[in-house]
Amino acid sequence: MNFTFSSHSTGAAIEPATFQVQQIWQQVDDQSHDVSHLIDRTYRYHSVRELHWHLADRFSRPIRSVALSRV
Repeated sequence: MNFTFSSHSTGAAIEPATFQVQQIWQQVDDQSHDVSHLIDRTYRYHSVRELHWHLADRFSRPIRSVALSRV
């Protein structure tokens, strides 16, 4: 499964920088499908790796079968 996402970063002097997913698309063949409604976009991820694991869990896929890129 291939995903592309856009985000905006937040950060504070005390906490490490985090980001929230603004929109996420699943790539299927040559088409992109918006799947933003399938995740909690208010959650503040601490890393792309954390999002990667979350998507694998959410879609019940092995972590190695999920590809992720940011626009």
